[in-house]
Amino acid sequence: MTFVQIIDCKTSRFDDMNRLMDKWVEQTQGKRTATHSILAKDRSDGSHFVEIVEFPSYDVAMKNSQLPETDRIFKEMVALCDEMPTFTDLDVVRDEQLYKATARRFFELAGAPGELGPLDEVFAEGFHDHDPTNPQDVIGMDAVRREVEEWRSGFDFDFVIEDQIAEGDRVCTRWTWNATHTGDFMGIEATGKKVSMTGTVIHRFREDGKAVEGWWQYDLLGLMGQLGAVEA
Repeated sequence: MTFVQIIDCKTSRFDDMNRLMDKWVEQTQGKRTATHSILAKDRSDGSHFVEIVEFPSYDVAMKNSQLPETDRIFKEMVALCDEMPTFTDLDVVRDEQLYKATARRFFELAGAPGELGPLDEVFAEGFHDHDPTNPQDVIGMDAVRREVEEWRSGFDFDFVIEDQIAEGDRVCTRWTWNATHTGDFMGIEATGKKVSMTGTVIHRFREDGKAVEGWWQYDLLGLMGQLGAVEA
């Protein structure tokens, strides 16, 4: 079970504290077991800081706390604080990675039968889509909707999400697209053929959780070969 420790402290010497944290990272390189760390400042009190540190488990966190470097840094940290810092130990019982869920929602909307659902659940109004198969980038909600509708008019399809990786404000999704060619697509009349394609897309999100940019890579040439438009 993922374990999180919240360290709450007050200090008027934040620059010194920041340098101390950099020193700890340097000294414990290759030894520390934390997987993620966030340091935040209280908007209403510039001396109040909260650090949130994530570990794979409580046992792994204890190994980190037992490092001699951690013990030394802790003593120095206490000396920099205006008062004794507090520690809250938490077992994570629910972890929703919201950007990943929003990225996944797009694939659900695109492949759902019937009328295309509201893409503004996923995209910001000025969404900018980079697709190397298009002569120009797709910019804006109306343009994105037209692009999706073009695919939907040519195929009945759905997506299988194979992998998702989130880093900061970006989510990379690796997908498999399975379809039946039911309508005109890029000048190719319906063949009734069952086709498939693999690809990836990276979405960049803003703070409200809406995607503002996307970068696609997929095997369009392979798809054209399956449709008989080019030699396989």
